[in-house]
Parts: sequence; C-alpha cells; structure tokens
Amino acid sequence: MYRLFLPSEYVKNVFRVTPEKLKENGIRGIITDLDNTLVEWDRPDATEEIIEWAEKLKKAGIRVTIVSNNNEGRVKAFADPLGIPFIHKARKPMGHAFRRALRQMGMEKDEVAVIGDQLLTDIFGGNRSGLHTILVVPVSSKDGFVTKFNRQIERRIMNKLKRNGLLDWEDVK
Repeated sequence: MYRLFLPSEYVKNVFRVTPEKLKENGIRGIITDLDNTLVEWDRPDATEEIIEWAEKLKKAGIRVTIVSNNNEGRVKAFADPLGIPFIHKARKPMGHAFRRALRQMGMEKDEVAVIGDQLLTDIFGGNRSGLHTILVVPVSSKDGFVTKFNRQIERRIMNKLKRNGLLDWEDVK
C-alpha cells in the first residue's frame, strides 16, 4: 500500500527536472501541479525562473500540461500567459484528469512524468495511473486549508517510508 506513495524520483525543485534528464528516461511530456510545485499557492503569476524553465522545455519539444485541483480562474490566469494547457478542478488523486492530460498531449503513459509537491494527490494519483512520478520540495511552507490537513497525513506516510528505508528526503538532489 505505501509503495503507491513512493515517487519514482524526488528532487529539490522543478529546475532540477531538465529536458536532458527527461529525454534520457524517454519522457516527452510533463503533467505538473501548480500550487507549491511551480510557485507559492498564493502567487498569481509565474516567476521569471518558471517562465525560463517552461521555455526550455518547449524548445526541447517537451510538452507540458498543468493539472491542478484549484479553480479555473486561478489556473487559467497562471497558465494562459505561458501558453500552457491546463486542467482545473482535477480531483487528484482520481485518475480522470491524468488520463485526460495524456489524451490532450497525444502521449502514452511511459512517455509522461508527473511533477508535484504532494504525496496524497500528485504522487499517489500519478502512480495509480502508471506514470513516472517526481516529488519536489514544496516551494513554500505555507499552504491552503485542505493542504494543511493533507500535509499532516503526508508526514506520517513519509516517516513510514523513511523507517522502511524507501525514502531519504534529506538526500534530495
């Protein structure tokens, strides 16, 4: 059961996810969370670093789709200026939004990675959908109401994974 919460890999932030590393693993597409993965949950716009990262991915032919549990207004305001397609109110960890993103990108499961900061939504949902999952350290220690509750559960899961020698969060790249 706990293995469904184990990411395929874990990195400090999205900037460690490079087109070169993705292509080495046969990854041609990314499904990424928005809040506390790309920017703080209360930051409306992309930072300059995120804009540059997204451009590098596009230039390398890596397709990106934002899949967020947040509302349309929030996600659209962030994604549209970047020219990135999105799925809002995704209801992660349910698999529908992941399957929809795969169809929109025209890709197979083994060609796509899921990037996110939460075990309960992004990693669990991506793993259940048979996708490569990449856990990142949250951009901010501040969270919205529901996420605060999820983080308490995640700490217990992470501690269990660490005790079983499956995850060593301190060795994040």
